[in-house]
Amino acid sequence: MGIFKVTAGISNRHIHLSEKHIEALFGAGHALTRIRDLSQPGQFACEETVTLIGPKGSIPGVRVLGPARKASQVELAKTDTFKLGVNPPVRDSGNIEGTPGIDVEGPRGRVHMDQGVIVAARHIHMAPDDAINHGLKDGDHVCVAIPGPRRGILEQVRVRVNPEYALDLHVDTDEGNAFGLVNGQQLEVNFM
Repeated sequence: MGIFKVTAGISNRHIHLSEKHIEALFGAGHALTRIRDLSQPGQFACEETVTLIGPKGSIPGVRVLGPARKASQVELAKTDTFKLGVNPPVRDSGNIEGTPGIDVEGPRGRVHMDQGVIVAARHIHMAPDDAINHGLKDGDHVCVAIPGPRRGILEQVRVRVNPEYALDLHVDTDEGNAFGLVNGQQLEVNFM
């Protein structure tokens, strides 16, 4: 184990949709339109956007990320939750059991999600070779040092290992702004 570098990726609010919800929101047979690839292989930002509607307010223009998933999921920064009036837990992506729901509106319809709203836990994606090289395994936690005028340490950064992942740190806009981070910035990872 030791210190290594990781690229910072700041994740804005977004939604992952199931095939069923894609069709309900955008029309039968609709295929998501890729506008750019994301840092993780096979993941992409879509031209499509939706409006999230919570008990207190709404947020239009929320980007859909592809490809389709088994279950729809909304990932928000904590500041987004105040405008919507929802109180989601901090969770790993995909861990949506028992989370709040929300209404989602697209150009061709509206759906109610019974669950699936989270504030994504900060994490580092890495392939198995990266994990072996750094003496880590899926589920470990590390610290990330952030330099600069708003320097600090991100603790409890979860390591997520999968053959389909590329080495990348993901934080939300609240965390990125608090530390003055920039997408693509190189940061130092230390072990807890």
